[in-house]
Parts: sequence; structure tokens; C-alpha cells
Amino acid sequence: MRNSDTPSSGRDLRLDLFRGLANWAIFLDHIPNNVVAWLTTRNYGFSDAADIFVFISGYTAAFVYSRRMERQGVLAGAALLLRRVWQLYVAHILLFVFYAAAIGFIAQRGHSHLLDEFNVKWLIEQPVATLTQGLALKFKPLNLDVLPLYIVLMAGFPPVLAVMRRRPDAALAASAAVYLASRWFGLNLPAWPTGDWYFNPFAWQFLFTIGAWTALGGGARVKSFVMSNLVVAISLTYLTFAMALTLAVRFDATSMLPSGLVGLFDPNDKTNLAPYRVLHLLALMIVLVRIVPKDWDVLRSDALRPLVVCGQRSLEVFCVGIFLSFVGHFILEMYSNAVVTQIAVSIVGISLMTAVAFYRTWSRALDAPAPSGRPAPAVDRATRGEVS
Repeated sequence: MRNSDTPSSGRDLRLDLFRGLANWAIFLDHIPNNVVAWLTTRNYGFSDAADIFVFISGYTAAFVYSRRMERQGVLAGAALLLRRVWQLYVAHILLFVFYAAAIGFIAQRGHSHLLDEFNVKWLIEQPVATLTQGLALKFKPLNLDVLPLYIVLMAGFPPVLAVMRRRPDAALAASAAVYLASRWFGLNLPAWPTGDWYFNPFAWQFLFTIGAWTALGGGARVKSFVMSNLVVAISLTYLTFAMALTLAVRFDATSMLPSGLVGLFDPNDKTNLAPYRVLHLLALMIVLVRIVPKDWDVLRSDALRPLVVCGQRSLEVFCVGIFLSFVGHFILEMYSNAVVTQIAVSIVGISLMTAVAFYRTWSRALDAPAPSGRPAPAVDRATRGEVS
């Protein structure tokens, strides 16, 4: 959510900060038995880094491409959106190939159990079918679910954004209807070779659309209400309840809680985006926006710059993080699972992700030389944040 009244009043660095945090958390969470992953939000509530990533992606997509539609027309804005979808698709295919090839290479050298563990055995047994289904986004190795979800959400976003620019509440209501229908009727996309998508796009589009609605004036219209002391207090109470219940499940201490209450939230329905996950994410955003003001000087400090840059270069950082999570998993499983190794793997992985983010920021600056030897003009921060 934003403290400004219009979507054109400038880049909110909190978006980059929280998306950078989400990318770091996704990397840490994808390494099993990693003690550093206890720092991430998934251990203390119903939602996790994926929810944050999708919400902010919807917010940023609406923020950027609504301006493009305003300046260049709906068709041009939709074309730019679809160009972004193509960039995401190419990034996913490259990640898919490198990821599967690396696992297959290591598995054929005495670690064949990784084929089942990372769901790539089909690449060995049925290579043509597997590659075909991978290109169609139906086959996904372990941990490669978020980017296909993002691709599908962005691909379906142009008509939603066109409507939302004029009738934001109607667009949000339609999204809510699709969400409810997906949960009621079990709508989902098929996966290969069996089952459905781990992230049901018919459900997760609701969180993406809420982010877009917030960016296009919805947040400003409800700001006085959601930032009131009463709503903030309710949000804090709900977050505390979610943390207590989640920790009770994590430490197998649910016997201290009413069984009927625990059954409402455990197992946590991530695939179909349970309503309590949506409420948890919104409560978290309300509290964070209240605590971290948009004009907070620390957002521009050197201490937070690595996180902010990782949020601005989100696509590259995400892809590198997914690959490094496999490397970290392999190191911990094959060589040493000591706590010091877990910490070292986590620090090195985050350092490499941050290095990639800074390199991409530097290399993109080189692509836009200024005429007559003058310093290059500032690039549109909003556009850079989304394109990356």
C-alpha cells in the first residue's frame, strides 16, 4: 500500500525492499533443514515470501503499465505487458534447462536419488515429452513453480488492467469471483505427468489483483480506514494469533490448542490460497506500512541498499536464487549439514544474489549512454523495477 494518492507520484522504495526480502527468503526456504530459514516469515504466520512476491508484483505491474496505457494507449500498454511475459518465459526456460541439466549431471555421478527428489526423473526416462511439457509450463521440477505462476498472471493481466483503470472495484470484484469459483469448483491447471499446478493461478490471481487495485487508487481510498488504530490493532492481533498457531504446528505442540481450531488452519492450503493467507498478508502489509513510512531516510541508506537493489533486479535475483538453492541443498546433503555450513551456504548464496543484482544495475546503466558525453539521465525507476 502507498501513502500517496495517485499511482504516478513516484517510486516507493518499500516495494523494492520487501521484494528483495522475499527473494532472499525464497532462496533460504528452498534449502531443506536450513537453520537460517527460521528468519523467514513462513515460520511465523500463514503467508510467506511467495505471497509477498505475488502481491508486490501485481502492485508494480499495475503501477508501471497503467502509466504506459495512459501515455501510449491500451493496445501499446498491452503489447508492452506481453513483451514482459515473453521475457519471463525465456527466463523460465533458461532456468529450467540449467536447473534440470545440473541435477541430471550430478544424479548420474552417484546421486540418482536426486532425480526423484527434484522431480526430474522424467527428463531421463521421457526426454522429448518432458521438454515439450516443460515448454508448455506443465512440467516443473521442484521449486520451479513461482515463475510459471507469474507468467500466467501477467499474460492474463492486460484486459484486467484495461478494466481496472476505469472500474477498479468492478475488476477486483470479478477477480474475487474467480477466486471463490476456483475454491468452490476446484478449478486449476493440469500439471504433467499427473496432478495440478502447485500454485493454482485461478486462486493466486486474486492476490495479484489486490496488489494492482491497491496501486491504482484503492490503497489511497481506504488508507484512512486501514491505517486507523483499530485496524492496526486488529492486524497485530491476527498476526500474533497466526504466529502462535504456526509455531505450535512447527514444534508439534498443537495439543495445547483446541483441535477444531487447529484443523481450520492446518494443513495450510497454499495451493488454493486459503482466505486466512490473504488476510495474513494484508495484515502484515498494514503493519509494515504503519511501521515503515514511505519517506523513511533509512530506505536510501547503504545498509538497506543490497535489499533494495535485489528488489529492483528481481527477475535475475530470483532465477539465480532458485539455482543456488539447489546447490546449497546438494552441499548440505552430500558434504556437511552442520549449522556452520548452513550459515555459510546461506551467506554465500545471498552474497552471490546481491552481486548479480549490483552487476545488472551497473550493466543496464552502461546500455543508456547520454548524448554529447553528458551524464546519463535517470532511468524511470518504476519501469526499471518492473522490467527486472
